[in-house]
Amino acid sequence: MTAKQLVVPLSEMKSFVERCMTKVGTKKDHAESLAELLTVADYRGHYSHGLNRLEMYIRDVQSGTTSISEDSPTIVKQTVSTALVDGRNLLGPVVGKFCIDLAITKAKDTGIGWVVAKDSNHFGIAGWYSMRACQQGLVGMAYTNTSPIVVPTRAKHGTLGTNPIAVAAPANDGDSFDLDMATSAVSFGKACRFSANINHHKGKSLPNAWGVDKDGRQTTNPEDVKSGGALMPLGGAEESGGYKGTGLAMMVEIFCGIMAGSNYGANVRSWKSPREVAHLGQCFVAIDPEAFAAGFTDRMSDLLDHQRNLEPIDAENSVLVPGDPERQHMSQCDTSGGIPYHPNQIDFANNIAKELDVQPMKTISSSK
Repeated sequence: MTAKQLVVPLSEMKSFVERCMTKVGTKKDHAESLAELLTVADYRGHYSHGLNRLEMYIRDVQSGTTSISEDSPTIVKQTVSTALVDGRNLLGPVVGKFCIDLAITKAKDTGIGWVVAKDSNHFGIAGWYSMRACQQGLVGMAYTNTSPIVVPTRAKHGTLGTNPIAVAAPANDGDSFDLDMATSAVSFGKACRFSANINHHKGKSLPNAWGVDKDGRQTTNPEDVKSGGALMPLGGAEESGGYKGTGLAMMVEIFCGIMAGSNYGANVRSWKSPREVAHLGQCFVAIDPEAFAAGFTDRMSDLLDHQRNLEPIDAENSVLVPGDPERQHMSQCDTSGGIPYHPNQIDFANNIAKELDVQPMKTISSSK
C-alpha cells in the first residue's frame, strides 16, 4: 500500500531551508537564494534536487568545504557582452544567480550576455537560471560541470559529469519552452533514489541503459552504480547513440570548466569526496530575441502548440513539450495547497530540524 503524502506549503518549505542554513552560519540573503531554488525544484517535481539535497548543502557549510563568508561573487574580467566571474567558493545558487542576472543585464544592453564562473559549487536545477532569463522575455541557458560519474562511450570508468543543459524560451501568454536535462541517461540523484529509503523507488531495479558496474558492464542494480560503477551517457550504449551524449557532456565541459579555467572532466572532485572543494565551472547565457527576426514569441507558441496537438499514440497521454510535465506538477501542488512529500522525506527533514534545533516543517494536510 502506498503511504499518504504530506503536503507542505511552498512558503513553509522555503522558510525551513532558510532556518536550517542560517543556523549553520549562512548569510540570510545567501540562504534565501538556496531556499528559493530548492523549493522551486520540488514544486516543479524535481525531487532529487530539492529537499533531498538540503543535507548536502548543510554538510558542505559545516565542514568548510563551501564558504559562508561575507564575500560576493566578483567579476574577474568582462566585455560589454561577456564576463568571467570568480564564485569565491560560495553556495552554487548564490554564484549562479549573480551570473545569470549579469548575463541578463548584458543581453538587455547588447543583445547577448555570456557569463562563465569558476570556483563555484553545486547549483541545483539548471532550469532555475534559464527560466530567470525567460521570465524577462529573453532566451536563457545554463550549464554546469559535475563530479565524474558518467562513463564515456567505449570507456570503462566514469570521467565526465552528468553536465546538465538548460534552455528556456518565452512564448505568448506566459507559455514557454523549458528544457532542463542531464547529458547522462539520468541524473545521479535520480539513480540514487532507487537505493534510498525516502521514496517509492526503494528496492526497484534501474531501467536498462542507465548505468554500468565497476567493470563497465551495463547493470540494473543501483548499488552497482554507487559501488564503483558509473552512469551511461544520454543515449546509452554506442549502438543506440550514446556517443552523442558523450559529445554533449564534453561540450558542457568546454563552456564551463575549460572556458572558466576551473576544474573539468576527471579533475572535478568525486562524489565520494564531498569534503574536497569542488571548484566547479558554470556557464550562463541570456539572449534578447528582439535582436533577431520580429515575432519570436508568436513562432514559439506555434511550435509548442503544434507539438502538443499532434495525435498521440495513447489517447490518454497527450504529446508534451519540455516544461509541460513540470507545469502539470505545479498545478497539482497549487490544487493541494503545497508540495506533496512522502512521509519518509518529512521524517528526514524532521531529523535535520532536531539536529540543528530549528522549528520543523509544518504540514497542512495529506494526499494520496
